[in-house]
Amino acid sequence: MNSASGSEASIRVLVIGAHPDEPDIYAGGTAALFAMAGHAVKFLSLTDGCGGHYEMDGEALSERRTMEAQEAARRLGIAEYEVLRRTHDGELYPDVATRLEVVRQIRRWQADIVITFHPEGCKHTDNRYAGRVVADAASFAGSVRNVAPDVPLYGKSPLYLLMPDYSMRDRYSADIVVDIGGEALERKLRACDAHASQFYEYTPWTQGRLNEVPERWEERREFLLDGWAPFFYSDANMLPALERWYGADHAGTVLYAEPFEIADYGRRPEDAELRRLLPMLGDASGVRKGGLPA
Repeated sequence: MNSASGSEASIRVLVIGAHPDEPDIYAGGTAALFAMAGHAVKFLSLTDGCGGHYEMDGEALSERRTMEAQEAARRLGIAEYEVLRRTHDGELYPDVATRLEVVRQIRRWQADIVITFHPEGCKHTDNRYAGRVVADAASFAGSVRNVAPDVPLYGKSPLYLLMPDYSMRDRYSADIVVDIGGEALERKLRACDAHASQFYEYTPWTQGRLNEVPERWEERREFLLDGWAPFFYSDANMLPALERWYGADHAGTVLYAEPFEIADYGRRPEDAELRRLLPMLGDASGVRKGGLPA
């Protein structure tokens, strides 16, 4: 991974999902943009993903999904993808032990930005509890040295951003929307492709579409874009934020995007700091920063 250009310090991003593949589908394009600009991104799954298959046993599936995650990280160009194997799929709960693990993860990564699920409203309990445990950990991670004292404070208070769970697509505030067109989109698609157990096996099986999964990449690319369209394409809810961050002219051309809500339990930076922390955003005239093409 290339170091951040110029004198700007590397931005450190931690994306926390409930299951392997969720950081990719919700924030993979944004992560790719950070990585392409030389910043440090880590994906973290709070469960082992052992439940997501119609045929494979749990331990074998967990091992496979961990390997898929490593391949997805390679394709995105991110620094790390960790799958916590101690909690099974369907058993995540915001207890003290999980909260302390998240506190340690945030401190170890020295995160400038933490991206996770909304702590309320998510239909899937694992997703909701992932958001809840991060919200609970946020109170301690940045300033309470005697909680999880084995990992010291690092002198920063992260920006916390929320990914709208699949069940919340019409019930979230799109405070920040990132244009993920071009190479970022291709990296996100390839990362999803690496999670074959989910995108080509389990989900198609739940939909009765196993016989529709194509073999060639060109057709698989379209299969992903079609089957998971809300996770790739921009929509009317995102337009105000796109206009704010990229300008009206550029906003109207954005086809692929990822939305984020600024968590109410964290700090809310001024626009200048948000643009520094998210250098892929435009300067409100549609010109991107950070050396990335508009």
